[in-house]
Amino acid sequence: MELSFPDDFRCPISLEVMSDPVILTSGHTFDRPSIQRWLDSGNLTCPVTNLPLPRHPSLIPNHALRRLISQFAPPHPTYLRSCHSPLSFPSDAETLTDLLCKIRSSSPDLRRSIADSQTPSVLFRHVSSRCGDHHHLRKLAAYCLLYLSLDDDDVKVGLVAEGIVDHLIAAVESKSDGSAAAATVITSLSTVDVNKCVIGAHPSAIPALAAMLIEERSSKREKKEAATAIYELAKFPENRRRVVRTGAVKELARMAGSGLDRAVEVLALLAKTKEGRAEMGRIEGFVRVLVRIVRSGSRRGAESAAAALELLSHEDGEIGAAAELVVNSGLAKVSS
Repeated sequence: MELSFPDDFRCPISLEVMSDPVILTSGHTFDRPSIQRWLDSGNLTCPVTNLPLPRHPSLIPNHALRRLISQFAPPHPTYLRSCHSPLSFPSDAETLTDLLCKIRSSSPDLRRSIADSQTPSVLFRHVSSRCGDHHHLRKLAAYCLLYLSLDDDDVKVGLVAEGIVDHLIAAVESKSDGSAAAATVITSLSTVDVNKCVIGAHPSAIPALAAMLIEERSSKREKKEAATAIYELAKFPENRRRVVRTGAVKELARMAGSGLDRAVEVLALLAKTKEGRAEMGRIEGFVRVLVRIVRSGSRRGAESAAAALELLSHEDGEIGAAAELVVNSGLAKVSS
C-alpha cells in the first residue's frame, strides 16, 4: 500500500516529498535542490509569495520537519541491516571502497543508521592507523566519514562527541594520502557552531592544520584543504587568535598572493583581531598584496582583501598608515 504523505511534507516547487527541507528567508520551506535551482536561475522572489528576497538569501535547515518526514515512513530495520555488514579492523581496500559507494548512493536515513552503528568507531581506527601499508585505507575511511557527516548536523555533533577529532588530527599529522581527506572532514564537522568551539579548543587541531599549511612538502591540495578547514574554524572569534599563534599568517599571505581566495578570506577574518593585524604588520609588502588582489583578483578575493584593508587602516604604525592611504584613495574599493 502506497503511503499518503501530508501536503506539508511536499516541496511547493517540485510537489515531491522533501529529502532536505530548508527554510527560505520568506519563512516558507522548500526542498533544498528545488529552491537552489530557483535561486541559481536568477529568481529574487519567493516562489510562494512572490515577495522580493535578499540578494543572497539564507537557506536554514528545517530539522524538525526533516525528522517528521523520516518518522512518518522510517526504513524497515531489516532493510537497513541488509545494506551494510559489520565492519572490522583492520579491514581492506575492497571492503572500504564498497562501504564508501553504499554511503554515497544511499538515502539520508540509511546514512543516519550507519552513523548510529559501530561503523564510525571502526572507521576512526582506520583514519588514525600508523601502519605504513594502511595509507590508502586512511583516505577511504576519511571519505566514508565525510559522506556520513554531510546530511545531518546531529551526526556532525555526534561524531565529535565520540572522539573523531583525535583520529583526524593523527591523520593530518601523518602526512599521508589521508591527510587532505581528514582536513576535509574537519571542514564538514566545523560547519556546526558548537563543533567550531570544540575542535578549535583541542590543543592540537589548529596547530596540525597550520603545520600542513606551512610545510613546504605539503601538496597544493593539502594546503588548500588545510586553509579551508582553518577558514571554517576561524569563523568562531576565539579560534582566530589560535590561528595567529601558529605562525600561519605569513604563509596565508603568500598563498593569497598566489591567487588562493580561501587564504584571503582567512586573512580577512584574522584581521579582525589585534594579534592578527600585528602579525600582518610584520610582513613586508602585505598591503601591496591586498591591493593587487582588489585590482585583479576574483570578486570573492577582492571583497575579502578590501575588508582586510579597511580593518588595517585603523591600526597604528606603518601598516595602518599604508592601509589608510589606500582606503582613502579609493584603491581598496571593489568595483560593481
